[in-house]
Amino acid sequence: MGSQKDFKDAKEPSDSDFEPRATLPTPTTAAGRDGLEAILADPGRTVVALDFDGTLAPIVPDPEQARAHPGAVTALAALAPKVASVAVVTGRPAGVAVRHGGFAGVPGLEHLVVLGHYGAERWDAVTGTVSAPAPHPGVAAVRAELPGVLDGVGAWRGTWIEEKGGRAVAVHTRRAEDPAAAFEALRVPLGGLAARHGLIVEPGRLVLELRPPGVDKGVALAGYVREVNAGAVLYAGDDLGDLPAYAAVEKLRSDGVPGLLVCSGSAEVVELAERADVVVDGPEGVVGLLAGVARAIDRRRG
Repeated sequence: MGSQKDFKDAKEPSDSDFEPRATLPTPTTAAGRDGLEAILADPGRTVVALDFDGTLAPIVPDPEQARAHPGAVTALAALAPKVASVAVVTGRPAGVAVRHGGFAGVPGLEHLVVLGHYGAERWDAVTGTVSAPAPHPGVAAVRAELPGVLDGVGAWRGTWIEEKGGRAVAVHTRRAEDPAAAFEALRVPLGGLAARHGLIVEPGRLVLELRPPGVDKGVALAGYVREVNAGAVLYAGDDLGDLPAYAAVEKLRSDGVPGLLVCSGSAEVVELAERADVVVDGPEGVVGLLAGVARAIDRRRG
């Protein structure tokens, strides 16, 4: 691994007294019901994997202002000691997710793992460090050309470039005068820019991310499930970038590893809801579900 940074003391202030409302909806699919039963029957072999933005943290106009739902850390700390592992799988740099989530130094989260940049970076709560290989050179080249490309499209007022630690770059249109029009107008030129430098474009909720190919949440999740030899998996996400993780869970199911797919629902993305076993109402619903799983495990143990 190429770089290591210490995040042991990077914890953001959080409302540790927030008590999430525990809910455990019944999955709408047979595969989902089997997955939930496997999780409750043998939690010690279960991986609970979660996206960050839109799943643990509400979507906000400025991604730098995103913070985990106030009940997220409480729910995760209650659930984590009962399962094999909790992994946050995100396109953000791992250290940013740790800070914005308030995950460092939390009792109960000693074995939390954050797979940042779709698994290209990894933060481990045991060591408090981030490890990662060298960045793809195309990312820096794309970043240098982006302003000219945006000007050529028409200098959409409010369009904003997000740096992702040299491993990806994202163009947000949520704050543009016409967010949807800006998003559509940028698809083709950004696709061409990415291709010239060996990258791909991943669309999301009013964001287009340029990053290296072969790096996605499905690859990261499948690799981590194999690493810990999990017997069941829960994955929760909200956006198009979570579809590869959904596909990974579906593949695991076909290989005999039960799984539960959770959608943090929104009006902006419907593709996940159509494939999910359980749909909840945004991050608050995800937090309630995590608390519900923890409570159901306790009840099983009597």
